[in-house]
Amino acid sequence: MRLFDTHCHLGLIHSNNVEQLMVIEYAKRAGVKHIVSICNSLMDFEVVYSNLKNATSVYHAVGVSPSESGNLLTGWETKILELLSRKRVIAIGETGLDYEKNFAPKPVQVELFIKHLEIARRTNLPVIIHNRKAGNDILDILLTKIPERGAIFHCYSEDWNFAKKALDLPVYFSFAGNITYKNIRNLVDTIEKLPADRILIESEAPFMVPSKYDKRRNKPEYLIETASAIANIRNTPLEEMTEIIYQNSLKAFNLNEEN
Repeated sequence: MRLFDTHCHLGLIHSNNVEQLMVIEYAKRAGVKHIVSICNSLMDFEVVYSNLKNATSVYHAVGVSPSESGNLLTGWETKILELLSRKRVIAIGETGLDYEKNFAPKPVQVELFIKHLEIARRTNLPVIIHNRKAGNDILDILLTKIPERGAIFHCYSEDWNFAKKALDLPVYFSFAGNITYKNIRNLVDTIEKLPADRILIESEAPFMVPSKYDKRRNKPEYLIETASAIANIRNTPLEEMTEIIYQNSLKAFNLNEEN
């Protein structure tokens, strides 16, 4: 069984590089073959990338999260382009809009999001999208700005009606440990109806811990719980479902087994 964690904040699980490498090793033992490391800022990216430069099972995304939209550094666009030249950097993000928390005024967030989409288009990379109570604006922007390589809705939280509209675009829907809890009817409905080839999974560690490990800090080694939940919802054998999701992950990031 092969698992692909498409969104993990390795630098927030532990700050120490040895402990980060141990998290990766335990994940491997649990069947997680690859992890995409996500950072909220470019400074964080450089620290985590340096810590994990020899961890060949880890890929990286680079971008400025909406959480940092009020703290933009001068020259951030040029810096992203520079960091994209590094090995195993495969996506732009996370980026997007967050209307729940007052990180920055909406126009500032929208401008930042659009600039990330433009960078993704120029560099032929997919973009990883953070969406918190901003779905309509995000979808409107993507209708004209989505890069050719498409996008991944990380920790998908909208309903099936939103997903139906988004399916006209080259997008994937990534689900996290929250789907293992009760009272998530909108997500169950979406998972049941989505085409199988659009589904991804993520740990979102250290957040969104699956119910089996409630009250603990999340780790990518727990990813199997999310995969199992999706297999159960779709009434598909676990081995079959995990392989479908694994292949989807390779396609989403334009990877092959030799990468």
